Amino acid sequence: MTTKITTLANGLRIASDPVDTVETVSLGMWIDIGTRHEPPKINGVAHFLEHMAFKGTQRRSARAIAEEIEAVGGHVNAYTSRESTAYYAKVLKDDVPLALDILADILQNSAFDPEELERERAVILQEIGQANDTPDDIIFDQFQERAYPDQAMGRPVLGRPEIIRELDRDAVVSYLREHYSARRMVLAASGNVDHQRLVDLAAKLLSDFPAERSAVTEPARYTGGDRREERDLEQLHIVLGFPGITLGDPDYYAAAVLSTAFGGGMSSRLFQEIREKRGLVYAIHSFVHGYRDGGLFGIYAGTGEQEAAELVPALCEEAISLEDGLTEIELNRAKAQMKAGLLMSLESTSARCEQLAQHLLIHGAPFDPPEIVRRIEAVDDAAIRRVVDRWRSAPPTLAALGPLSRLEEFARLRERLAA
Repeated sequence: MTTKITTLANGLRIASDPVDTVETVSLGMWIDIGTRHEPPKINGVAHFLEHMAFKGTQRRSARAIAEEIEAVGGHVNAYTSRESTAYYAKVLKDDVPLALDILADILQNSAFDPEELERERAVILQEIGQANDTPDDIIFDQFQERAYPDQAMGRPVLGRPEIIRELDRDAVVSYLREHYSARRMVLAASGNVDHQRLVDLAAKLLSDFPAERSAVTEPARYTGGDRREERDLEQLHIVLGFPGITLGDPDYYAAAVLSTAFGGGMSSRLFQEIREKRGLVYAIHSFVHGYRDGGLFGIYAGTGEQEAAELVPALCEEAISLEDGLTEIELNRAKAQMKAGLLMSLESTSARCEQLAQHLLIHGAPFDPPEIVRRIEAVDDAAIRRVVDRWRSAPPTLAALGPLSRLEEFARLRERLAA
């Protein structure tokens, strides 16, 4: 990657990753603001704001935004996470000015029309309802909340229905004005893009963004514990986890390699032992979530009511076995999977754009695939054991949703893990 970076006078960073062999450009605005920056009384406002950005500006109606971008065969979208928010588009190379004009317009000139706000409130409440009706989705929010209780890092990105119903226009507008600032933003682009042209466009469209605005970041404090919800379902959905590794930690890639070997594919330990040999689940995988000042390492499994009694002891057994490290075959296979995944992602301008923006937000430096490959290759058994020692020394977190009759008590689970 031949990344080029320019910073405007107001602090906005513009990063481009030219790929001359394609005809398209993926571009977007990434903002270092997310759910963890919300006061508890307006949880969900960051996501609400993201929705409202597309509901009309002083120059364009909501319909006009959709029609203009689709008239050139492009698309525009957005997402909110716990630590950032993104507004992005993909267009043919000649349509970059239009895409950036739309992104700049929705971020600076949104109208927040009261009627549109009420319609979008109903849409978001339906989105929350859909998530609640999807047990293998909502279980991760419940796990997050139990791992980080009574704090911003544990609150749901979508917000809670009772809060969303009461959010008013002033709260949404104020959140934008108080949190979105140029120094917290990255404009990233990947594809057939000219860097200087992109800088000139950004200087014209985005120089008026204020340089700095306040943003309170509540520290992440892992607690752990047990959360169970009885629900009439065919399957019991379980997430068992531990504190993980921060994004800037030297052992972050070791944690990612460990998760890949443990539960990252059909050849992983969890898949082979729990599904293939014992037949206790249909779906099972492990994951790592890294944050600026925290992280999580976890296992998801969906099982039948009767199988739950055998599943949890088996998961504990597999978790404890990691204290012995990985075999050389497992370690090499996991590193090969990670390297291949990284290098394959470079064939997508959307992935390259995302990686470039996030790396700048988190690390303040360009995305460097060869350096990441070196860090993956450098992971050894000692690094794996350090990671396991760190998460095994803390209390576990268990979230369970579904028929609970055969699920053993949390105290017994803790005893198994302490053995």
